[in-house]
Amino acid sequence: MTIFRKVDTSMNYVTISPSKLEGEVIIPPSKSLSHRAVIASGLSKGTSIIENVMFSQDIIATCACMEALGVIIKKIKTSTNIYTLKVTGSSNLKLLQNEIDCCESGSTLRFFIPISLVHQNNVTFKGKGKLISRPLKEYYKIFDKQGIEYSTTSGNLPLKVNGSLKSDQLEIAGNVSSQFITGLLFTLPLLKDNSTISITSNLESKGYIDLTLDILSKFSINIINDNYKKFHISGNQEYKSRDLRVEGDFSQAAFWLVAGSIGGEINCLDLNSQSLQGDKEVIDVLKRMNATVKISSDSICTKTSKTKHTTIDGSQCPDIIPVLAVLASLSEGTTEIINAGRLRIKESDRLTAITTELKKLGADISEKQDGLIISGKNELNGGEVDSWNDHRIAMSLAIASLRCKNDVIIKDSSCINKSYPTFWQDFKKLGGKINEWSLG
Repeated sequence: MTIFRKVDTSMNYVTISPSKLEGEVIIPPSKSLSHRAVIASGLSKGTSIIENVMFSQDIIATCACMEALGVIIKKIKTSTNIYTLKVTGSSNLKLLQNEIDCCESGSTLRFFIPISLVHQNNVTFKGKGKLISRPLKEYYKIFDKQGIEYSTTSGNLPLKVNGSLKSDQLEIAGNVSSQFITGLLFTLPLLKDNSTISITSNLESKGYIDLTLDILSKFSINIINDNYKKFHISGNQEYKSRDLRVEGDFSQAAFWLVAGSIGGEINCLDLNSQSLQGDKEVIDVLKRMNATVKISSDSICTKTSKTKHTTIDGSQCPDIIPVLAVLASLSEGTTEIINAGRLRIKESDRLTAITTELKKLGADISEKQDGLIISGKNELNGGEVDSWNDHRIAMSLAIASLRCKNDVIIKDSSCINKSYPTFWQDFKKLGGKINEWSLG
C-alpha cells in the first residue's frame, strides 16, 4: 500500500496588507534536485538516505510513481514538512499498477514515461490541471520511430502506452522542455546497448541538464556531454545507492531575495553559492538591477534598494521570470524580458498570467510573443488578483503586495502547495500581514 496521497484543496484566498518583510528564512530544499534524488535512488540497488526533502505535491507525485515500480520509500520527519527518506531501490522495475497519476507535475510525467518503459509495460498516465495539455510530442516521435503503441485524446492525457524503450540514436528538440532529455538520461543507461541523444535546436534550461548529469554521476552513471549538442550514453550501466542531502532551492529563494530588495532585509539560509541550479541567475539579475546583495558560504541577504531596469533573458531561468517581473514593475526605467516563450506552456500561460494580474495591481506591463516589457513605478495600487492555479504566480503576487498602497487579495492561494507548502507560514514569520480564508 502506497504511503503517498494526493490532496485536494478548496478554493482558498489570502488578504495581504502592505508591509516590510525582515529576518531570516530557511530556504526549502530544491524541488528539481529532490525529484532527481528520489528517482536515482529508486533506480539503485541497495538503500540510499536522502536528507532534506519537502513534501510538496510534485514530490509526492514522484514518490508515488517510484513506489508503483516497487521502490520502497520510508520517510522520517525532521522538521515542519521536511523529511529524511530511506529509499530502497527496485531491481525489477516492473509496474505494480497500470494507472499512474502524475497530478500536476510536469517533471514527474516527463521523467517517468521513459523510466516506465525500461521493461515491457502497459501503462496509462493521468494528470490534472494544465498538465493534461502540456506538450509530449518529443516522446510521441520516439514511440512512432520505435513502434511503441500509444494512444491519447488529441495529444493530451490520459496517455496509454504499451511497449518497451530500445537503445537508439535519438533526436530531441532543446527548446520545448529539458525534462524530455532528463527523462531519457535517467533511462537509457539501463538499456542493453549504447545510445545517443542529439539536440536539434538551441538547448534552453541547461542548468536543469547540469543538475541531472550531476545526480547521475553521484549515483555512478556515466554520460558524455558533447557541448550540450549530443549526449553519449553507454548501456547496461548500474545505479549505485548513496546518501546525500538536498540543497536549498534558488527558484524559491528568488521570492525572498526580491522581497528583501523591494521592501525590507531578508537573509536566505541554506543556499549553496556554488550551486549548479540555473535559477541562481537571480543573483546576477539583482546585481544588474542595483540591488544590495550580500553572499556568504551558505546564505544570501538582500535589503531595500533603489533598483533599476535591465534586460532579462528567460531562456535559462524560466521559473523565476514571474517574480522578476514584479521586481521590474517596481524598478526605475523600462525592463525587457526576452526569450521567455516557454512560459506559455507551464502550469499557466505565465506571460499572460503575470501581465494580467500585475495590471490589476496597477503595474505598467505588456506582453510580447516571447517576453514582457515593463515600465517601473515606485509603488502599485493593490486589489484582487487570481493565481491562475499557478504556484509561482501566487507567490509572485504576494511579493508584489509589499509595495502596494492597499491590500492585495489572492484567489486560489493554496496552489503554493505544488512546490512550497510552507510559503504562507514563512511569509508570516518574516512579518507579513496576511489573513487566510476559504470558500467551500
